[in-house]
Amino acid sequence: MQLLEETTSLQAPDIACKAVRSPVGPILRPGQNCWRVAQADRASVLVDGAPYFSHLEAALRRAQRSILIIGWDFDGSIRLRPDVSTEESPPLGRLLRSLVEEKPDLEVRILVWSIAVVHAPGAPGPLIFGADWQDHPRLHLKLDTHHPLYAAHHQKIVCIDDALAFVGGMDLTVERWDTQRHACDDSIRLKDDGSIYEPVHDLQMAVDGEAAHAIAEVGYGRWKFATGEELAPVSTGSDPWPADLLPDFHHVPIAIARTYPAWGEQPAANEAAALTLDALSAARKTIYIEAQYMTAPCVGDVLERHLADPDGPEIVVIQTHESHGWAEELVMGTNRDRLIRRLRKCDRHDRLRVYYPVIPNGEGGECQVLIHSKLIIVDDVFLRIGSSNLNNRSIGLDSECDAAIEATTEEVRRTITGLRDRLLAEHLDISPETFARTVAGNGGSIIAAIEQLNTGVRGLRPFGAMSDDGPDVPAAGTGLLDPLEPFEPLSLFRRRKE
Repeated sequence: MQLLEETTSLQAPDIACKAVRSPVGPILRPGQNCWRVAQADRASVLVDGAPYFSHLEAALRRAQRSILIIGWDFDGSIRLRPDVSTEESPPLGRLLRSLVEEKPDLEVRILVWSIAVVHAPGAPGPLIFGADWQDHPRLHLKLDTHHPLYAAHHQKIVCIDDALAFVGGMDLTVERWDTQRHACDDSIRLKDDGSIYEPVHDLQMAVDGEAAHAIAEVGYGRWKFATGEELAPVSTGSDPWPADLLPDFHHVPIAIARTYPAWGEQPAANEAAALTLDALSAARKTIYIEAQYMTAPCVGDVLERHLADPDGPEIVVIQTHESHGWAEELVMGTNRDRLIRRLRKCDRHDRLRVYYPVIPNGEGGECQVLIHSKLIIVDDVFLRIGSSNLNNRSIGLDSECDAAIEATTEEVRRTITGLRDRLLAEHLDISPETFARTVAGNGGSIIAAIEQLNTGVRGLRPFGAMSDDGPDVPAAGTGLLDPLEPFEPLSLFRRRKE
């Protein structure tokens, strides 16, 4: 493996790096770019941690038979509603313990990536040694060691009674809660040491019906591979949907796309990356992306083809600006800038914008908003929310789960467009209605609308990497620190014997 030279491309597994969509026809293709398409009677998009955590708490309290939590990290000390009293909203671990004590038929299962104990921000002690709240025969917390070297279990799923499922970018851990204000000095947003953690923006989708059943199957499969225990589906007839959560979508098909590397008896699944590439390839007018990381060369290939087309779509990307830690900065930050530079060089028709959001800090400066969401909206026809970043390891190394909607009615088209407008309006600190009117007044151009409205102290800032100077290929070390597939140290010896 060459680590000392820059590379011009990184090839992902074939099924993940090639768009399989035909030039015309639907984007979603079960068995190719999604595992299954299942109906949801209701679906909602929860923007930022405070709404998600609040609705999740309400749903957990309605559980009757089963709560299944799958996460990259988990911390039972967090409070889902830190803006109210502890009596009203106790720490999550204590809440779960109280629920199993109150409800004799309820089982709670929590599955966490094993390396979270050294890599994730939550407290490692309770994951390794247990905690008082875990001391109950119907409350089970397991560490999932079933993954290749350096791979992460990155799915963020909560399933309740197989009747309601949440899937997206948010783990139930520290430094995830925030409101849409994203105030730099919000004293509710505290770390254990009493300091305020940075504003964070994220998304989660809630679905019910057959879609919730299908996502629960994903969770049950993970639990079986990790623990050997096969879980039976539950049926309670109950409705854990939170009473005050208004659905964004009614009677809508939900596509579920997964990523798993082949490991042991677990077969590979590359639907999520295939769906990303197919959806991006399908764009005609606009692509809107929110991404913690966007570094994968195969994503760049699709966007570059669009930018080269005189009639291609506008592309707006909202990303995290400041990386955390040397490894993240070395690979994710560096390769993000290089991919931006690559795309900028081919943007001859001025249809690309890459921004990061900022909030005034009250002292004449500004602080960034950490973008943790993993969102793709294509035209008014496609919405994807999940755990998959647009980097190499999310293509074929880490476990991922995304949920997607492809519009088949005008109502769904309007809802997808409305969500895009709502998200951009949040970053620009204006109303969604103002943004929508400005888009219409600029002939449908979201770039023109952003530039017209991006005048406040809270807003969007362009990346400095938009200049043409500097390298535009993946950095040295990418193949090691952001690999496309599992690294097997013994594979070289096996090849020599063949």
